Amino acid sequence: MATQEYLNKVTIGKVSELSGCIELKEYNPEWTALYEAERQKIDNALNRDGIVIEHVGSTSVPGLCAKPIIDVLLLVKDSSDEGSYVPELEKAGYVMRIRESDWYGHRMLKGIEPEVNLHVFSIDCDEAQRMIDFRDWLRTHEDDRNLYAETKRRLARKKWKYLQDYADAKSEVVYKILKHMSISKI
Repeated sequence: MATQEYLNKVTIGKVSELSGCIELKEYNPEWTALYEAERQKIDNALNRDGIVIEHVGSTSVPGLCAKPIIDVLLLVKDSSDEGSYVPELEKAGYVMRIRESDWYGHRMLKGIEPEVNLHVFSIDCDEAQRMIDFRDWLRTHEDDRNLYAETKRRLARKKWKYLQDYADAKSEVVYKILKHMSISKI
C-alpha cells in the first residue's frame, strides 16, 4: 500500500481523500467515444509525430465494470521532459497531479469533463506495455475478466482512505492475471 508520505511526495496539490465507497458502473459503450474525443484533444494539443495514445484501464475493456473515469495512456519521447508536453496539455484543460520520477518516470494529469486520468510514460516503457497487454488480455479472456470484475466489486464495497489504497488492493489479482498471461506465452 502506498503510504501517506509517498502520496504527499508524488502528488501535486492536495492529496484527495475518498468520501465514500468506490463507485463502479457496468460497462458503457459510450466510454469508447469519450476516449476517442480525449485522444483527439491530446493529439491536437501536442500536434506532433512520435507519440502514442491508447485507451487503457477498465473502461477500455468491453464487458468490464469500471469507475467511470477514462484512463488514457500517452507515450512521449521522454516523460521527464515535462516542458515538451505538459504546457500544451494544460492549455487543453488537463491538470498535472502526479509525478512519480522513480516509478518508470510516470506522470499523471487529470481531465475534468469527462473525468480522465492521463498517464504519461516514455516510449518503450515496460510498465506502459504491461498496461496495454493487460487490457488486451482482459478483452479476450473472459475467465480473467470475470475474476478481475469480481475482485473489483468486492474491494469497492470496502472503505478506503485514498483511491490509491483501492488500486493497491487490486495488485494481488492483477499479478495472478499477469501470471496467466506469462504462462500462456510459454
